[in-house]
Amino acid sequence: MWSKNASLAGGTLSLAGIPASQLAKEFGTPSFFIDEDAYRSRALAWNNELQNQFGPQAGTIYYAAKSFICTAVAQWIADIGIGIDVCTGGELSVALAGGISPSKIELHGNNKSVAEINRAVSVGVKSIVIDSLFEIERVATAAKKHGVRQSVMLRLTPGIEAHTHEKISTAHEDVKFGFSIASGAAWAAVEAVSKHSELELIGVHCHIGSQIFGSEAHEIATDRLVGFMAKYRDAYKKELPELDLGGGFGIAYVAGDVTVEPIDVMPAIHRAVTDACKKYNLAMPIVSLEPGRNIVGPTMFTLYEVGTVKQVVLDDKTIRTYVSVDGGMSDNARTALYDAEYTAVIAQRQSKAPTTLSRLVGKHCETGDIIIQNIQLPSDIAPGDLIATPATGAYGRSMASNYNHVPKPPVIAVKDGKARVIVRRENEADLLALDVKE
Repeated sequence: MWSKNASLAGGTLSLAGIPASQLAKEFGTPSFFIDEDAYRSRALAWNNELQNQFGPQAGTIYYAAKSFICTAVAQWIADIGIGIDVCTGGELSVALAGGISPSKIELHGNNKSVAEINRAVSVGVKSIVIDSLFEIERVATAAKKHGVRQSVMLRLTPGIEAHTHEKISTAHEDVKFGFSIASGAAWAAVEAVSKHSELELIGVHCHIGSQIFGSEAHEIATDRLVGFMAKYRDAYKKELPELDLGGGFGIAYVAGDVTVEPIDVMPAIHRAVTDACKKYNLAMPIVSLEPGRNIVGPTMFTLYEVGTVKQVVLDDKTIRTYVSVDGGMSDNARTALYDAEYTAVIAQRQSKAPTTLSRLVGKHCETGDIIIQNIQLPSDIAPGDLIATPATGAYGRSMASNYNHVPKPPVIAVKDGKARVIVRRENEADLLALDVKE
């Protein structure tokens, strides 16, 4: 759950040798702290294993910007040499500002605006993943306008019920994403693309969901997508060169969870692609993946300060301790959205007190403002204690809001004993900056 350079020795949390108490004093709370070395290592591990397994047919590891992106992280991605998938104009702007080559960028999204498509085509993104028939016309129009032939992929729905939360499962039939293979919508999309000389269909794509463990679902998706590629070959007498199998590989959030590592799934994915190509008599395509959460999730933790502690007697006479911190659903919406589970520790001291049933909550005027529903915390926890929750790199800061007009926390990168702000803390002036006065 904790990043490679985090330590809990003696009950005190530190990151790259800097104690949590020092981090809190210098940067305040709540704050996100990212282990830069761990981020780079995880990204490289995925890239290296893709190269090891697929060799000449290895495509690109596209980091999913939606999990967390800022200019500094985009610079790390450019340094490492992997790609990025973006799904809005804002994410595209950050990627470009960080120096990522357009040739390493793919544009996703189920409702890309005309302006977003135009920008992507004008800067020369590597590919645009088509998600609706309307987009085919829009991308073709943009390509004609800019005098280019735009590479596109089709996002397909392989009809798989991924074993994950309903709201982050994306490959079954009743979802807003992609073209269904089973219903014939996918083939209709192929035929629509073929009518536009400004578009070059280079392959197919799918994303079956998030927080998925094991490789079985990806193996089933692979067979269905390669089968679809064979149908294309038979109809158009040529093979599609690329296959993007998305991401969604899970990470550990609580004790008992295991973070998926590239070596855990990549051999099975390679075997699945090889077997499917043999089954359908296709050449091995260029294979790409899109791990986002799996790269950034384990590399960050959130540091809070306890403000109040309150004991509540439940109907069965059980006592629950409510521990309120200075953040909440504005910096971690996942518990409210997905019933996500986290763990937490006192970060600046060791406690020998017995634990007690607790609920870690935020400061917002909302009953659902819960970070951790049930957790055993030391009974001597008190105002002023620092609380850290690990594995908040994915969707913590990226889903952060200003609910109750709370400024969003900063992101601090820590490496080799040094810490620096890469996203500054918002302030009240930021909150007022968009208000228009008469």
